[in-house]
Amino acid sequence: MEFSPKKTDLRVLRTKKSIFNAFVQLVEEKGYEAVTIQDIATEAMINRATFYAHFKDKSALYDEIFLYAMEAFTKVLDPELLENGNRVQLKKLELMITQVFKEIKKNRVFYQILTDGPAANSMKVKINWLLEQHYYEIFSKLKITENDVEVPIDFIIEYMSSIFIGMVHWWLNSDSDFPPEQMAHLLIKLVGNGHLTVLGIEVVK
Repeated sequence: MEFSPKKTDLRVLRTKKSIFNAFVQLVEEKGYEAVTIQDIATEAMINRATFYAHFKDKSALYDEIFLYAMEAFTKVLDPELLENGNRVQLKKLELMITQVFKEIKKNRVFYQILTDGPAANSMKVKINWLLEQHYYEIFSKLKITENDVEVPIDFIIEYMSSIFIGMVHWWLNSDSDFPPEQMAHLLIKLVGNGHLTVLGIEVVK
């Protein structure tokens, strides 16, 4: 995966990029749990002190790479797509989701790691966190109810992230040759025909 950390110091940028790429390569080969700091340092051709100058530990490295990789996901529910509080433009949403799938395809190996095995749960937790951080206000305005009881926002977020992660996992691990555009269209077709309405969102095609 080609990472470009947002640092002005070119030496820092090069070092962190080497660490990122080494880590992803090692996780692909050995699995997350088996990778050590020494493994990363050796693969990135740095010493351990250099690693610790940039990251507290392996978890901190994983978190930074994950947040970088998740940036594309924050576009899926752009607040501007919701008009008058509960109307969504499907065509605009489909274009944004297409970009997300293109990003996933470009970095296929890394996202396979994130959606498979122990890392999948971590990914789900972090996507839930991102959705809550960026879109809590939107979900709270919808005030979705069932038998006059308001549906908890964390339930809605869990529901949406499960659908998306399951679809990405299938796409990356099956023999499907569906292009990003078709995956986005399929997701919109499945969600738009029922799930968005259940969530109290008026669909505008």
